[in-house]
Amino acid sequence: MAELRLTQTVQKGGCAAKVAASELRKILAQVRFPATDENVLVDGGLFDDAAIYKVSSEVAMVQTLDFFTPIVDTPQIFGKVAAANALSDVYAMGGVPKTALAILAFPMSSMDSSVAVEVLQGACDVLSEAGCSLVGGHSIDDDTLKFGLSVSGIVHPDKIWSNAKAQIGDVLILTKALGTGTLTAGLKRSELSELDIADALSSMSQINSVLDLLSENAASHIHSATDITGFGLLGHSMQMAKASQKSFAMGFASLPRFARAQECLEKGFLTKAHRSNSQYVEGSVDLESLSDWQKQLLFDPQTSGGLLLSVSKSEAAKILQQLQTRFRSAAIIGEVHDSENMKVSVRA
Repeated sequence: MAELRLTQTVQKGGCAAKVAASELRKILAQVRFPATDENVLVDGGLFDDAAIYKVSSEVAMVQTLDFFTPIVDTPQIFGKVAAANALSDVYAMGGVPKTALAILAFPMSSMDSSVAVEVLQGACDVLSEAGCSLVGGHSIDDDTLKFGLSVSGIVHPDKIWSNAKAQIGDVLILTKALGTGTLTAGLKRSELSELDIADALSSMSQINSVLDLLSENAASHIHSATDITGFGLLGHSMQMAKASQKSFAMGFASLPRFARAQECLEKGFLTKAHRSNSQYVEGSVDLESLSDWQKQLLFDPQTSGGLLLSVSKSEAAKILQQLQTRFRSAAIIGEVHDSENMKVSVRA
């Protein structure tokens, strides 16, 4: 029996399978949403990472949901990546994940149930690391494998990180390397093996927990945050800049990237999301000095990517040093400026 490769069972994998951001905005614009409860502190209006509901003066609930099709071949690694990716939205709001519900679509007629066991075990291993309990879920028999989590967490109402609070003079820190989209595209094309992209698999399986690395004072100097996933570094940083009504300036040379990312981009290992992400940010970015592969890295759809943090300049070096004890690729990549055009500019 031929070895099962999960990437060969789906057309699109991971966060590259997201509905294009521009199309999603068009869909949502036509929906009449229910009235918002006064205790909803953050909703989907600014495309933030998770919702926040105030429970009391000391506690707010963080809610998010994320699922997708396989981005890797090994079931257990897929479960780990999917879990880390779902948890990330809670961390991006400055929260701590507490409970999770599993979402599983599984092709019972074409896959052995042992695959589902391995996917769930991979997810449980990551949830255990995060101190988050799996409390239930829902499954359906479907044509293609899909897996993810609905995660609930807590945060103090006065300590929420949203994507709308970047301040002039802040420094931008990215915690993980870029390039998961092109590397996994190479994997799906059988041009690369999981061993070839082991660094990316390790990164995608790593939870974005940073608060335990920081003192309470240091954490207070993180003004705004988002995680970098399917819309790429440019898509998510543009949303953060617009929500904060600021402009971002980045240096390409400062961006961390996986060792084979440039090679894969130059070979044309791209996804549909590279094109849709480019279209999404059109008119809101300045990339004139960059080469084609450099631009594609900025459009590259990340799965379980890093956090983008907007941090007080005075504390940035200290915070970066603390982050690098766990996130070796973490780097200062730019700064926040006051600007009416709210653009993201990247210079070579």
